[in-house]
Amino acid sequence: VLQKGLKENFADAQVSVVDCPDLTQEPFNFPAKGICGKPRIADVGGVPYLIPLVQKEKVYDLNTVAKDIELPGAFILGAGAASSKVLGINAELIPIVQTKSEKKPAVNGSYVAQINPADKGCLLEKYSSKYTDCEFGLLANLYASEGQPGKVIEVKANGRTGELNFVSCLRQTLEKHYGEKPVGMGGTFIIQKGKAKIHIMPPEFSACPLNTDEDVNNWLKFFEMKAPLICQPVIVSRDPGFDLRVEHTHCFSHHGEGGHYHQDTSPDSVQYLGYFQPAELLFRIDRPQETHLVGRD
Repeated sequence: VLQKGLKENFADAQVSVVDCPDLTQEPFNFPAKGICGKPRIADVGGVPYLIPLVQKEKVYDLNTVAKDIELPGAFILGAGAASSKVLGINAELIPIVQTKSEKKPAVNGSYVAQINPADKGCLLEKYSSKYTDCEFGLLANLYASEGQPGKVIEVKANGRTGELNFVSCLRQTLEKHYGEKPVGMGGTFIIQKGKAKIHIMPPEFSACPLNTDEDVNNWLKFFEMKAPLICQPVIVSRDPGFDLRVEHTHCFSHHGEGGHYHQDTSPDSVQYLGYFQPAELLFRIDRPQETHLVGRD
């Protein structure tokens, strides 16, 4: 299904089932070896807690989320907002956490991408270099598993010929094929060659209400970042009525760049390599009562 859909948007696409590579190795350096074992997706909080105006009291803990999704000790990947209570500012969180279990403390391999106060560029830091907690704020889309090795879906796509980004293409392909049956997927992919459009939220929350997508885009800071970028997507083919963010991807690198992935900006030369696992369960945590569809891109 995925290969057929990808070939409509990429010059070359190959999808196969392989053994998950050891994710503790370069370029991932994750705290767990794989993305297999009781795979599940959690959508926590939501964009309505960020815009039109921020609700700073919305703070969560990945160790608590792991228990909430009935998988204490889960290995969690995804995309979220950092806790402004911990950082003192607003920033992008690239969560990569082996949550705590009865036997072991948490291992936080997350990154934070923020606007560098010195030059207004990207400042990417390992979370554990400054902080010891596993908190996040406002919103997160998370893929959780036991972090085990096992069979995964390997996706290779080169040379983008269509308009859709890599993640949207995967999601829309699933939606087209499975229709009303929601299919969720998570994992990791590398933009091996090329460049990508990435945003980072500014350090200050907006004092003026952000009421439209245009308002949001004027507030966000956009960058062109270069490969290799290691990206953690969370995908649900269709919202079954839980006010989900159906796709959300954050990325990091080993050259100081990272943030929220939008699209590659070098379609001819771009190369994607990803490892995915379909999820078995979906959890919706602290769903906003008052909602809207602004700022979901």
